[in-house]
Amino acid sequence: MFSRKDKNGMRKDNPIEKGEIKAFLGPGSQFEGKLIFDEIVRLDGTFRGEVTSRDTLIVGQAADIQAEVNVGTLILSGRFKGNVKATNKVELRAPAEVEGSIDTPVLVVEEGVLLNSTLTMGKPGGKGETD
Repeated sequence: MFSRKDKNGMRKDNPIEKGEIKAFLGPGSQFEGKLIFDEIVRLDGTFRGEVTSRDTLIVGQAADIQAEVNVGTLILSGRFKGNVKATNKVELRAPAEVEGSIDTPVLVVEEGVLLNSTLTMGKPGGKGETD
């Protein structure tokens, strides 16, 4: 649940290489609409609308997102308002600010995150049902 750090204070989490990111909305950019993608996408600008993917959405510290998000994995460091449904995992990294609802089987929250959300958690790949 907590991110692992080595002796130097650096995260040991699997970093995502820049070459793996297939689309990028940089700081200062604004986009409104529906975003659908198959591979890793990073948003560092302002986005309003819907995001749909089975893969990973990375939201950088400079980002301001207001959206309905349905993805495999969400890695969030910026400002987010809306609803998230992630089939694999949601990872909230400081200084993220989140307002809305989160539906995910795995939630990782780093110290320093501002989280004002409702949370629904079920089994990975499931619908929250118990055996």
